Amino acid sequence: MSVKTALVIDDEPDIRELLEITLGRMQINTRSVATIREAKALLTKHEFSFCLTDMRLPDGNGLEIVEYIQQHQPRMPVAVITAHGNIDIAIESMKAGAFDFISKPVDLAILRKLVNTAIKSGNLPSNTNNKSTLLTGESPSITRLSASIQKLARSQAPVYISGESGSGKELTARSIHNLGPRASAPFIAVNCGAIPRELLESELFGHIKGSFTGANQDKLGLFQAAEGGTLFFDEVADLPLDMQVKLLRAIQEKVVRPVGATGEIKTDVRILCATHKNLEQEVIQGNFRQDLFYRLNVIQLAVPALRERQEDIPALAERLLKKIAHSVGQEPLALSSKALTTLTAYSFPGNVRELENILERAFTLCENDLIDEPDLQLPITISKVTGNQSSSTVKNGPTLNHFQRCLEHDSLDEYLEEIEKEVLCSALESSRWNKTQAAKKLGVSFRSLRYRLQKLGLDE
Repeated sequence: MSVKTALVIDDEPDIRELLEITLGRMQINTRSVATIREAKALLTKHEFSFCLTDMRLPDGNGLEIVEYIQQHQPRMPVAVITAHGNIDIAIESMKAGAFDFISKPVDLAILRKLVNTAIKSGNLPSNTNNKSTLLTGESPSITRLSASIQKLARSQAPVYISGESGSGKELTARSIHNLGPRASAPFIAVNCGAIPRELLESELFGHIKGSFTGANQDKLGLFQAAEGGTLFFDEVADLPLDMQVKLLRAIQEKVVRPVGATGEIKTDVRILCATHKNLEQEVIQGNFRQDLFYRLNVIQLAVPALRERQEDIPALAERLLKKIAHSVGQEPLALSSKALTTLTAYSFPGNVRELENILERAFTLCENDLIDEPDLQLPITISKVTGNQSSSTVKNGPTLNHFQRCLEHDSLDEYLEEIEKEVLCSALESSRWNKTQAAKKLGVSFRSLRYRLQKLGLDE
């Protein structure tokens, strides 16, 4: 529809008049009614760009309108108007399919943002193609997940994404953002467990100059940096309890108070969150606030583990090998049929992230243009492939010296990277930085050596 039209449902004449004037100034035609019966009569005869409905109406509840529109015109955004502080009803309406909510007294600036987002949402193309998301695969579980992503992208409801580590929760969040009306605005991901506790409030809400030692200038928080877009809280279960209280208020009231500020700043962001932990269990154990869980868990989306969609491994491996090759400016390698069979049979406790690490290692170690089974160096021998139940064992454990050095690093990967740098530098120094000779001494191909040097930042 070239001319935008809105249906307003409210039994208070003053509210209807205010909304009509505001929408009229936005070049939107408005039809206003006071009851559910009148609204349904109009909906059967006319098409609307979006709908604004009060929750308390003379002949029923606004949820009836939400459910009616979901049934008869599911692509039309409907936002609900709730009494101030009545967040429970707002959550119920979004679970029923409402696009968003706004509280009374109506803030016109917030209303205009909501309306603009609703119009964008209504104009989004209808697409059921898996390739429209960032997820790779054609398995039934990924097809269902992609369909849910496309549906949720139109809404502004908070989404709680559950799934094992490395399964693709952030890609799922990015897909929801990219397919929604906020796609042109920022998508900001924050790992709640990676920010020091004493800096969390400043990172999320910002601070003003002089508010604490070291605050030499004003700083925007992540809520303000994501204005108009999406804020994704990864590993949200790692938030300390005192910060959970402040996050809850920011989400419910749509305002933040920078550290040291006397006033609050309005925000317009969509909230997505994820964790590999069982958030319901964290609530039971007292590690996560029940009210925050209720606010974040408006809609739950489960990302399947890689072992639950093994038919997607060939396509995932091909995409990841292209990504690895592109990062170092080389041609992608292929997998032998035996290597692919072995990968497909492996259980992948680390999911897609582990698959990427395995392929990156194989890309480095492979001496030709085809990655074979030995190049994968999987931690176990796959019984499905060999027919024998066996496992590889480490004959010699790490020496105490190595163990102590490893404890000095944040992770085993960081320690192994340091050892690899030491070995490479030693080989290059002994060969007077002749890379061909260094590769020969190390027993690897020149291409493999060059890849390792690029990955570790030693190729300058």
